[in-house]
Amino acid sequence: MRSTTSVFGRLVLVLVLFSGSAAAQGTEQGEWRSYSGDLFGSKYSPLDQITADNFDQLKVAWRWQTADATLPLVRGTGVVEAPSDVVFDELARREPGLWVTRPSIGRLSATPLMADGTLFMVTPLYQAAAIDAATGETRWVFNPRVYEQGSPPLPAPWNHRGAAYWTNGDEARLVWGTGDGALTAVDAATGLLVEGFGNGGRASLEAGLPRARENPSGLPPPSRSPPLVIGDRVIVGSSVHDYLSRRENAPGFARVYDMRTGRHLWDFHGVPQSADAFGADTWLNEAWRYSGNSNIWGNITADSELGYVYLATSTPTSDYYGGHRLGDNLFAESLVCVDLETGERIWHFQFVHHGVWDYDNPTGPNLVDVVVDGRPVRAVAQVTKQGFTYVFDRSTGEPIWPIEERSVQTDTDLVGELMAPTQPFPTRPLPFEYQGATRDDLIDFTPDVRRMALDAVENFRLGPLYTPLSLRGTIFRPSAGGGASWGGAAVDPETGVIYVPSRNAHSVMRFREPVPEDRATLRYLLSRGGSPFVEAGNPVRTPQMPEGLPLWKPPYSRMTAIDLNTGDHVWMTPTGDGDRIRNHPRLRHLDLPPLGGDAGRNGPMLTRTLLIYTLSAGGSDDGPRLVAYDKSTGAQVGSVDLPGGAIGTPMTYLLDGRQYVAVTVGGATPALIGLALPDASATAK
Repeated sequence: MRSTTSVFGRLVLVLVLFSGSAAAQGTEQGEWRSYSGDLFGSKYSPLDQITADNFDQLKVAWRWQTADATLPLVRGTGVVEAPSDVVFDELARREPGLWVTRPSIGRLSATPLMADGTLFMVTPLYQAAAIDAATGETRWVFNPRVYEQGSPPLPAPWNHRGAAYWTNGDEARLVWGTGDGALTAVDAATGLLVEGFGNGGRASLEAGLPRARENPSGLPPPSRSPPLVIGDRVIVGSSVHDYLSRRENAPGFARVYDMRTGRHLWDFHGVPQSADAFGADTWLNEAWRYSGNSNIWGNITADSELGYVYLATSTPTSDYYGGHRLGDNLFAESLVCVDLETGERIWHFQFVHHGVWDYDNPTGPNLVDVVVDGRPVRAVAQVTKQGFTYVFDRSTGEPIWPIEERSVQTDTDLVGELMAPTQPFPTRPLPFEYQGATRDDLIDFTPDVRRMALDAVENFRLGPLYTPLSLRGTIFRPSAGGGASWGGAAVDPETGVIYVPSRNAHSVMRFREPVPEDRATLRYLLSRGGSPFVEAGNPVRTPQMPEGLPLWKPPYSRMTAIDLNTGDHVWMTPTGDGDRIRNHPRLRHLDLPPLGGDAGRNGPMLTRTLLIYTLSAGGSDDGPRLVAYDKSTGAQVGSVDLPGGAIGTPMTYLLDGRQYVAVTVGGATPALIGLALPDASATAK
């Protein structure tokens, strides 16, 4: 563990060496104008009214019920505001088969923005709302009525993570992607469409996109992660369906528009679109002509001083079988640095060659200025599902520490598959999560549970990271969900320490052969929803431990602090006590230490003194809670109950001298809540 003195010494050096740079600015005035607080993706605010000494005094100051709870429904000559389920029932009655996936309102996963005393939210139904940041009262709601057109072409289409905010000092706009393939801009003060933006306030995300509607829903790919505004430009990624039965799919484009006019400026293609494009030769047999995905579905970050944006891409079609797309498949599962003005690729690095584990980048990278061996470095760090942190000079793409191409297993019984012989392993920092699945990794709290674990994995293939998938079922770890997940990491610009939440879980993919009604062009399809699968000598779909016991040794979720000046791990702590496991009848006599397992997939947030995170258990009556950790040690220093399980990543802001923490929570009706200290405590501070 690094001493706090050495971290402070580097802090002074960073402030001196980068005093003239456009570092991670965006929250200094107590606002939160970007999804992650700033262009750098920091999730950091310098506010310090809420401290370790008073964190436990936080109370819910206001509650905003999601705008999705009631919706307009046209009946005859009138419009009725009705509960959303009533509206969905009526729409389904009028048009059976309207949706591939019926709308739902539960995934209120957005992180709000805050500017000029107003919070801005996007809901699972792609509505945008403006909310009074002091009271939680609704100021306006814009409803694009996507649910009346069908369901966006995604496995979980009713979900959105936020908007972007633009102002020129005279007017302000809110912009976000909607589920019908549009980039929508409204006046931030009124919620009215900006008539001069695109076509009456909406710019097409579909125009020029190959195979945009070749999916079961017939709608184009949406964008459900927040765009990023840099000056007068906005860049937006896309979400492309992962589980289609055809090798032909829409490719992932990052698209840039003029924020004043909505005019489309340029695209970056996650899959090359011509034979002479860079990377086309990494798709054998010209598979780039029909392959899709390789989209940017997480958040995007940027360095406005360099004029560069950083795009973290996903896996190509299909996620788990690549026999129809042989080769390394650029720019899939890569970090790509692109010039904001021209769209020109500056540099790239591919993290997974010919990926088949769905180890796409779940989040955008973090930018931070650090000092490495006495040398100032403008760094970019990408945390990954597989538990790595890759760190580069963000100007040049040169790795800060060596990254080695190492041989990996390539044997598989999936006909037509050809695995990459090597994968890139960073030498520093060390992985922040367990990697690989071996019998030595199985739970061993007692001989009985150890025997259960050995029985559970019998007949499955085990092996190190990047073990190929197989017909009998390969257990791979981290899981396809990560490792790091969509909530991403937070980084402290004052110290260069990055904080990464992760989960210790595994995945097993079982395959089936297509039948005529699938109309498939893939050799194998993923067996989902209890459908039959090729057994290949193993009739068990996935390893199951009896009695709800875990399969692996703990911790089951954790937070890791990594000093990006040195590549050293500073500390690691399990996230949550894991009492569901500790108090299991077979284990409670062991008096086990905290095991983790109480964390979701949302992200952390930093203030000047605290690391703030949400947990699903450990509060009063073992309910959900908001917790604070000491940034330098990882010790928990505060905990308050939440009225429902957290969904999104928290943020913080200051208004009228009072600091708030806002986060979305579940329940019968999902909500955004604002927590603050009692008025007297805030005034005293």
